[in-house]
Amino acid sequence: MLLIDEITEARIKQAIDRGELNDLPGEGSRLDLDDDVLVPEQLRVAYRILKNSGFVPEELALRREISDIHGLLHGITDDCERARAVKRLQMLKVQLGAARKGGVNMLTEQAYFNTLCDRFAPR
Repeated sequence: MLLIDEITEARIKQAIDRGELNDLPGEGSRLDLDDDVLVPEQLRVAYRILKNSGFVPEELALRREISDIHGLLHGITDDCERARAVKRLQMLKVQLGAARKGGVNMLTEQAYFNTLCDRFAPR
């Protein structure tokens, strides 16, 4: 689990313990996880077909592989194997930037992640 996930879970648990999440509108009712309101109406049928056939968007597949490699890096002890994994990780990050059509500065993204971690760290 990523640090941000752990921080989020801890904050949610604290809010539950303090009773801040009691009596919210819709409490106890099912969530509509198939809500397509953010998908343009003319694309909804196509998106539904892709979703039902198991298609995963390129960006999501790249993010999943990046996450997997991050998890594996902690257990790699062989320097040569570790260097290969780091190179693969760098290549995937470049591909992710290209998939976003316009790219992204990974240094900026990491700085933003660090800022979020600092902001949500327990005090």
